[in-house]
Order: sequence, then C-alpha cells, then structure tokens
Amino acid sequence: MALERWITEMGMGVDVHGGDYTKAAKRAVSDALRHSSLNFFAVTDKERADMHVEVLIAVNDPSAVDVDAVAAEVPYGTVTVNPLPGGLDVPSQTGTDLMVIANAAILVSFESSSKPSG
Repeated sequence: MALERWITEMGMGVDVHGGDYTKAAKRAVSDALRHSSLNFFAVTDKERADMHVEVLIAVNDPSAVDVDAVAAEVPYGTVTVNPLPGGLDVPSQTGTDLMVIANAAILVSFESSSKPSG
C-alpha cells in the first residue's frame, strides 16, 4: 500500500517542572492538533478513519516517552508514534529540576488513490 502525505503539522510542548518527557510530548501533539481544522472530508471520498497518522516526537531521551499515552492524544486514524533524539533539556540553576521541551511533527497520509499505469 502506497501512502500519500496530505498534511504536516508542527507543535511544541514543555514540561516546565519535573522532567516528564511524555507530558512534554503530549503537549507538543496537542499544540500541533490545535493548529489544524481538516475541512476536506466533505469534498473528498476520505474518512477520518482512513487517516494514517505518524507522530514524530523529538526529545533528549526518546526511550522515556510513553508512546501509547502520546498516541491517545490523536483523536482519529491509525496512529504510530516515533520518538526521536532532539528537543531540549533545561536544568534549573540548582540542578534539582528539569524543564523538558519536545517538538512534534504530525504527518497525515492516506492510501494512494492513483491507479498504477500500464
């Protein structure tokens, strides 16, 4: 199955205190989703359930991201979450707290509607 990307949205989320990578990632996804209003369903043969949603999350410790909790932030489609190295950790002056900044890219694709030539 070939997928064609239709939408790319970006967001940023921060856990100001506590160093919670999942909380920052969920906020980044929420930020990206709040920048979208998908109005094309009424004029296409696509349905929300047809969406393939890939969520790329960049944080300093990708293994600390609960991918199921992040995926639950996306209300429609088949969702996959891929944590990647990136983002930013900002330690407090005392070194007793950590601010985590996560970046998200949400990529929405649909199965290709073009027919193979031949």
